[in-house]
Amino acid sequence: MKYDLKTNKKNAKEFYEMAYMGKPAEAVQRYVGKEYIQHNPDVENGKKGFIKYFEKMHKEFPDKSIDFVRAIAENDLVSLHTHQVWPDEEEYVTMDFFRFDEQGKIVEHWDAIQKIPQTSKSGNPMY
Repeated sequence: MKYDLKTNKKNAKEFYEMAYMGKPAEAVQRYVGKEYIQHNPDVENGKKGFIKYFEKMHKEFPDKSIDFVRAIAENDLVSLHTHQVWPDEEEYVTMDFFRFDEQGKIVEHWDAIQKIPQTSKSGNPMY
């Protein structure tokens, strides 16, 4: 199976940004396939769980921001590396992985998130 890597990267970014900025139902409608398998332990499995989580997050933290540092695609997977700024200037780095079906729709998600520390022994940013 050959995947459209450029389109999948574009769609993963649009999906994530749309949900993150308060439109998770529209993001699911546009970009998610028949199923949605969730591996984040704080989010219920399935489309409804995803929508519920992101609606609550946007209501509680409407002024957060997200920047995409990089996107990498291989076969049916897209990885996004992001820099997020939350209220009180809390900053996080995330790695998200999305699996796409043969129709180019997102069907599975994994992620890792880490608060950016005030100091770094390496002196390098996390993004």
